[in-house]
Amino acid sequence: MEFCSKCGGLMIPKKSGSHVLLICRKCGKKRTSKEKKFKISVHTGGEKGKIIVIDKRSKVDVLPKTTMQCPKCENEEAYWWMQQMRAADEAPTRFFKCTKCGHIWREYE
Repeated sequence: MEFCSKCGGLMIPKKSGSHVLLICRKCGKKRTSKEKKFKISVHTGGEKGKIIVIDKRSKVDVLPKTTMQCPKCENEEAYWWMQQMRAADEAPTRFFKCTKCGHIWREYE
């Protein structure tokens, strides 16, 4: 990635014959690049509006563990994580997942 020396704008590469031309997006200044080849790739985010608490494909055992009794099977160990569910000025919600049966429950402050 290169920037224009005149205005600081982003220089966009464009193939021009056997060489690469860099053109400023802001002021239009052009200059020849020393590079012979270039590759432009576009990365877009995932699905818009989708919020993932825990991806089902990810390993849950990477989460921290705590001593907490499962309300379903009474196991004494659970994974835990926090997530902001309400307004930013309110406390986040703590989630727990039993290490034995996989039951998930919440705890509010």
